[in-house]
Amino acid sequence: MNKIKEIMNKLLSYTTAFLLIVLTVLVLWQVITRYLLNDPSVFTEELVRIILIWSSFLGASYAFGTRQHMALVFLKEKSTGLKKKILYIFIDAAILFFAIFILIMGGYRLASGVMEIKTPILGMSRGLVYMIAPVTGIIITIYQLINIKEDLEMTD
Repeated sequence: MNKIKEIMNKLLSYTTAFLLIVLTVLVLWQVITRYLLNDPSVFTEELVRIILIWSSFLGASYAFGTRQHMALVFLKEKSTGLKKKILYIFIDAAILFFAIFILIMGGYRLASGVMEIKTPILGMSRGLVYMIAPVTGIIITIYQLINIKEDLEMTD
């Protein structure tokens, strides 16, 4: 299980880093074409928006895999023994619930509902843009199942 988590962490970190590099280059290109060439690039704004959405979702799923997501740290740090184990399992189960019902199920409904609608400039299906929600939900679900397994094995 740790090997799976390691591979997923590495893949997500490299993918997110690559998307951020592409994002930076596209924004730089847009600034150059707008202010230096006086002929703004048309496609970059829409592509940057899509990449920002995808990199945000993938970065958030990476945070769950490395357990660096937002949490009430003071409560987690003050807990010990069985209370700590129960708290960790509760937190990870709540995240799992959110990932399954909001991201996977809700995200799929959202994406499939707008599959026929195209983006104005790139002509790309909005459903493909929003499909990152269920994809991220699946990734977070896998992470949370591994995290819950780790919680159950926790000695303190």
